[in-house]
Amino acid sequence: MLQGFGSRTITAIALVVVAAIAVFLLDWDLQPAIITLVGGIAAALAATGTGDGPIEMLRPVESVRQPSPPNVQEIIQAIVQPVLIVADGRVTHANTVALALLGKHIVGEDVRVAIRHPGAAERLASPTSGVPQGPINLVGLGTKDQHWEMHVTRASGGQRIVQLVDQTGNYAAERMRVDFVANASHELRTPLASILGYIETLGDDKAGEDAQVRGRFLKIMFDEARRMQRLVEDLISLSRIEAEKYRLPDRAVDLGALISEVRSELLDAQDKRSGDIVTDIDLGVPPVAGDRAQLSQVLHNLIGNAMKYGRPGSPITIKLWRDAAGTVRISVADEGDGIAPEHLPRLTERFYRVDPGRSRAAGGTGLGLAIVKHIIERHRGRFDVTSLLGKGTTVTVMLPAHVQTYQATPASSDPNAAVIKR
Repeated sequence: MLQGFGSRTITAIALVVVAAIAVFLLDWDLQPAIITLVGGIAAALAATGTGDGPIEMLRPVESVRQPSPPNVQEIIQAIVQPVLIVADGRVTHANTVALALLGKHIVGEDVRVAIRHPGAAERLASPTSGVPQGPINLVGLGTKDQHWEMHVTRASGGQRIVQLVDQTGNYAAERMRVDFVANASHELRTPLASILGYIETLGDDKAGEDAQVRGRFLKIMFDEARRMQRLVEDLISLSRIEAEKYRLPDRAVDLGALISEVRSELLDAQDKRSGDIVTDIDLGVPPVAGDRAQLSQVLHNLIGNAMKYGRPGSPITIKLWRDAAGTVRISVADEGDGIAPEHLPRLTERFYRVDPGRSRAAGGTGLGLAIVKHIIERHRGRFDVTSLLGKGTTVTVMLPAHVQTYQATPASSDPNAAVIKR
């Protein structure tokens, strides 16, 4: 019947037929059948070439199996935040995270019952009302300290997608930022107010003429100015350390030599402690991968704290060793009054002081251990504080060895057994 037609004409007729069949199949959502049919036609048409010869046959092709699309429950199950699908005011679908937060009974419930929060009720009141673009903040959903943002999105068929985004961490970070700014402002304002007060007093003719009073006032002003200087330097240090926290230091640092150097500097600055700083450094401890200036700052802060809060005349012991896992450890121990257990978790908070009056009198800024924490974290290390009231405090720092330079042998109880291999 088709002998009088060229292959191109037959091709055109075939495509028209395919299009008609495809329209019919689409109405029945038979996409796999369409793909199979089109594949067979395409293979047959490819066999005809570009000439005008007749089509001899249409070769059947293997059916192409297409994976079925995921259903709604599978899609929302892959989302890590709580998600609800709402239709006619009731929850039709909920992922596992939503069930854990709101309860396993919520599917089928009125959405206002499922999310029991006054802030959500108005937004969820009517399934047909317009939905504003902005999120709603929900405080206390789940636990009283949790902060959530509720996002409501319109979907087809009058359905709505309700997503809850946990903002607890962001709120905590913002609270810390606000507290930090307030504390820094207070710490700077206090010595500044003292300096201004003494300057105003010295402006009085009688006070300015008394050399003894003038000298005492100038000494106080100098001490307060130095206090401000230390605080500003610590704030700058903290800012720089945080800016570099994702840059892993990789230079080899000899901690034994660094400990000896810092010890000498602190003994020169604190004559009353002369002879009271004892070092116990194992042989064969490999260098660590680090930033020498920052590790020096860690040692200055830890040994300086031990000198400030240890009892006068009592020893401060600094140990350096490598443990069985190959980690390099430094401990700084004093024999002071110790720290109560309830204070230990907060020691690394900025401006947190166990005894504010004693800390300020000793020249502390309240940022020392916060700086230590950030430096150690940048070096991918850890540190631990243990303390007994009336006995003293020990701070232990753990740092990874510089494996590119040194290959350390397994640690031994005999310090002389550790051997460095270059």
